[in-house]
Amino acid sequence: MNTGHFRTPLLHTPFHTRLVAASTCNEWYAWKGYTAPARLTEVEFEYFAIRSSASIFDITPLTKYRIRGPDCIAYFNRLLTRDIVALAVGRVAYCLWCDDAGRLIDDGTLFRLAEQDYRLCSQERHYDWLRTSALGFDVSIEEETEHVAALALQGPTSCAVLKALGIGAIEMLKPFHLLNASLHGRDLMISRTGFTGDLGYELWMQPDTAGGLWDAVMEAGRNYAIMPIGSEALDMARIEAGFIQANVDFVPADQAVRPGRGRSPFELGLAGHVDFRKANFTGRRALLEEQRRGSRYQLVKLDIDGSTPAKDSFVYLRRRKVVGHVTSAVWSPTAKTNIALASLQTPYGTQGDDLWVEIYYKRELKWERKMARCRIVAETFYDPPRRRQTPAANY
Repeated sequence: MNTGHFRTPLLHTPFHTRLVAASTCNEWYAWKGYTAPARLTEVEFEYFAIRSSASIFDITPLTKYRIRGPDCIAYFNRLLTRDIVALAVGRVAYCLWCDDAGRLIDDGTLFRLAEQDYRLCSQERHYDWLRTSALGFDVSIEEETEHVAALALQGPTSCAVLKALGIGAIEMLKPFHLLNASLHGRDLMISRTGFTGDLGYELWMQPDTAGGLWDAVMEAGRNYAIMPIGSEALDMARIEAGFIQANVDFVPADQAVRPGRGRSPFELGLAGHVDFRKANFTGRRALLEEQRRGSRYQLVKLDIDGSTPAKDSFVYLRRRKVVGHVTSAVWSPTAKTNIALASLQTPYGTQGDDLWVEIYYKRELKWERKMARCRIVAETFYDPPRRRQTPAANY
């Protein structure tokens, strides 16, 4: 028993020594009990590594659950809003799970590793909810966060880096598929998944092989301008891709203190991941009722005048009435525009609405306020064809 655990308030991932060596600014934050880099060098350099070459990001702190047993399919179809019967071995699925009121608890990725063997990855920890939901099902649930090290390798040259590493036929791996490989005699699982909206992969390994794999990836990527990155650059990319994040764009239903602060999948633009054709799942009745009567909110993408990000800004109708708020905002270097995700009250949020955001910013110790015109856009801010192209291009 580790009786001195209180002396280590934050854990270190198996890549921590490499991250420290790569850091020139010493900016860290706490990510689910681990020390993680907000940035390692300059955010702009790290961002352009994602979009122009290759980036490597430590995703070990992601919460990971290993779920096994003969009732896995029945269990997941009861837990999740989508039907996973068709999820084959070697595939990955984006998924959601809700409470009985139809409010989103979290989203994540479900990996089918074998016939009765799955891994569920999420931002938040949900062990109690997963165990309670498993009553009556023959499944076992184990949190394996500490037992699986992982890296996100993202960017247009990411496939070329893996080819240089000696991973055969990696260019033929389709989005949301898995490939089991061997590197230096040790097992390595590769998924074509990521949080950047670009060509990219996630590498999953045993912790004792993590340092050697990092070194090998960095060496293979030397001629492809690979760069370690922190969470700030990753956040810029995920906003451009329109991806939501727990405790940023929505409050997980099991953490919401005030009634009504949670959001449903419909209110987050995720209706396509709710399947009413399957048997009962948690939140089904409430979501059917919401579909019948309409939702309270909708998540929209905004194109905003100016270059100052509208972080945490109110959204106004005709500069007078507050109709929502910005949940995520960034100046997009690739789209060359000021973008945001915003939660608006219904019935507001049509493309013809006269919408404005209220932006506060500080210059030389003085706070300024400005109203900026914004427009709702239907398309994703950044969605390159290479994200889905198979075989992956060799940049």
